[in-house]
Amino acid sequence: MTKNIPLAERMRPKSLNTFVGQEHLVGEGRVLSQMIAQSSAHSIIFWGPPGVGKTTLAQIIAHSLHLPFFTLSAIDSGVKEVRALIERARLEGQALLFIDELHRFNKAQQDSLLGAVEKGIITLIGATTENPSFEVISALLSRSQVYVLQPLAEEELKTLVKQALEQDIILKNHQIKIEEWEALLQLSGGDARKLLNLLELLFSALPGGNGIITNQLVQDVVQQKMALYDKNGEQHYDIISAFIKSMRGSDPNAAVYWLARMIEGGEDPKFIARRMLILASEDIGNANPNALLLATSTFQAVEMIGYPECRIILSQTAIYLATSAKSNASYMAIGKAQSLVRQTGDLPVPMHLRNAPTKMMKTMDYGKGYQYAHDFSNNFVEQEFLPEKISNTKLYEPGQNPSEDKLRQSLKQNWKNKYDY
Repeated sequence: MTKNIPLAERMRPKSLNTFVGQEHLVGEGRVLSQMIAQSSAHSIIFWGPPGVGKTTLAQIIAHSLHLPFFTLSAIDSGVKEVRALIERARLEGQALLFIDELHRFNKAQQDSLLGAVEKGIITLIGATTENPSFEVISALLSRSQVYVLQPLAEEELKTLVKQALEQDIILKNHQIKIEEWEALLQLSGGDARKLLNLLELLFSALPGGNGIITNQLVQDVVQQKMALYDKNGEQHYDIISAFIKSMRGSDPNAAVYWLARMIEGGEDPKFIARRMLILASEDIGNANPNALLLATSTFQAVEMIGYPECRIILSQTAIYLATSAKSNASYMAIGKAQSLVRQTGDLPVPMHLRNAPTKMMKTMDYGKGYQYAHDFSNNFVEQEFLPEKISNTKLYEPGQNPSEDKLRQSLKQNWKNKYDY
């Protein structure tokens, strides 16, 4: 029955004409519009956050090109299921295969797709919330076009709500007014599915399905009915943000709590490990270089072991990172350096630092005057390593912690007043 179909599914667009958002892909003359107009499909990987149209676009492409449409979820499908669908596609002559959460497919599963993609038996459309360059094998990546989907803008989200109120077979028969938008839009996080799910919850909370939606009503309904963690990733970004901020804030208790929320919600352990790897450098850095080593080992161990055992390794590392000394000095240094490069452009490399592999370059004084540090006491000799225009510019400011205090003392001893350490 229609009433048992979720609102988000009832409102799923059937063509690009009714699709909202992603104008850089679906607008007039854009790549997906042209592909459909020319009836020429190619393999695609859609990369973007949840609820921005990845599955919908796959269905629209298949429907518009009149191709048989098969779907697989990487969560519960293996090589056997992939090969069975390829055989079905072979019988059809050609088919479009949509794989949701492609980043969860292992190498063997992805390898099983290659032959069929190369021969044109299937046109692959994969959907992923993770960077394909990390999660998709290079052979499959080279045979696909990667299209990045963006979170929906505020006006696009409002359009979706208005369409649902005016066009949905159930909601259009009720009197519902949106008096305040802020809470509704904020909680959606740019996710259309989450937005429409929330709208449906609000509808069920209104007496007789009629009434006014306010910020307070949204907050009350969310507190009562929204799930703690959605296994499909709807709170994916909020929870990982809380996890990272807890470790950055040196609270191991909160870090383990948010880790448990992700584990219980079925979050990809590699995603968790990768974010800890980033934090180890961004927020700890040279205050404790071992943090990066442990985080790297954790990522490798998670790949080898998987759930449920890897939860212990994730917990150990989360606690270690949370209790470690903190420094964002390296993160700040590269940010300053990039800003300086953008401001000053391609400054010439000083002659004494240039490479001189040929006799002609040597006659042009390439490398002339360079002093080899290991020829001097303590393996250090004072010389200029920056372009003349930005000489004496300090980009790295050691953090306030025992490890970087020693680095500061060493830099001051070597460079005296040059960089004001």
